[in-house]
Amino acid sequence: MSNIGFVGLGIMGKPMAANLIKGGHTLYLHSRSGVPQELTSAGGKACATAKEVAQAADVIITMVPDTPDVEKVLFAANGVAQGLSKGKIVVDMSSISPIETKQFAKKINELGCEYLDAPVSGGEVGAKNAALTIMVGGTEATFNNVKPLFELMGKNITLVGGNGDGQTCKVANQIIVALNIEAVGEALLFAAKAGADPARVRQALMGGFAASRILEVHGERMIKRTFDPGFRIELHQKDLSLALAGARAMGLSLPNTATAQQLFNCCVANGGAKWDHSALVRALEKMANHEVAK
Repeated sequence: MSNIGFVGLGIMGKPMAANLIKGGHTLYLHSRSGVPQELTSAGGKACATAKEVAQAADVIITMVPDTPDVEKVLFAANGVAQGLSKGKIVVDMSSISPIETKQFAKKINELGCEYLDAPVSGGEVGAKNAALTIMVGGTEATFNNVKPLFELMGKNITLVGGNGDGQTCKVANQIIVALNIEAVGEALLFAAKAGADPARVRQALMGGFAASRILEVHGERMIKRTFDPGFRIELHQKDLSLALAGARAMGLSLPNTATAQQLFNCCVANGGAKWDHSALVRALEKMANHEVAK
């Protein structure tokens, strides 16, 4: 079994690390909020710095919120890079900028180490159930070396291409998810305003061509008003910002992505930065002066 480092133990990172421990690996752990006791009780070893994690581990996984966080974890004082030695592998499973990812990979490669970008989809539920979709950028040889670890955390695991391509795939995923949340919100709001029972409408739609994972999970959240985060609006905003910035750089128009971002902005303006992203429906409800369900 391998010595694995894991930096970032939040909503997603903690259950992912727990599944690696269950798989029989020794985990060296660090998080700015502290290492959860349940992980150390299960056999994980708390480290004072990311550098210490990198010194102890053969494969170092990072799972933090945004591009600047990854840069800090990797390259700041007492960061991962300072603890690396030749032949080690760094795997960033955060969702960050594809452009910056390529630069991070180059710096790690210059230290004689390999780099994979491996962002995930599936939210907290997928992380807990080891059912994440994992989109990987890097060399095939490094991917094959790390794949047994990915299989302890996810089910749909794909090598998309070179460094940065995993992150590009994740941005594409977030565009699809945001637009589907918007579509489900509009449909259920239309049904509710028309006087139909949105719960029964959702049930009927789940048996037809409109069926989707978003309708199943987030449609239920909209009806039951359960907006505690599996995935926070502020994080989805960050991902759509990456999409829109990339589109602008390429001279590409993403009109519906921009609309979804504006709806998220409305939620944040009303105190919803930490709501689950299914709460995008609340922006639609404000414009309609009507709720999907009360």
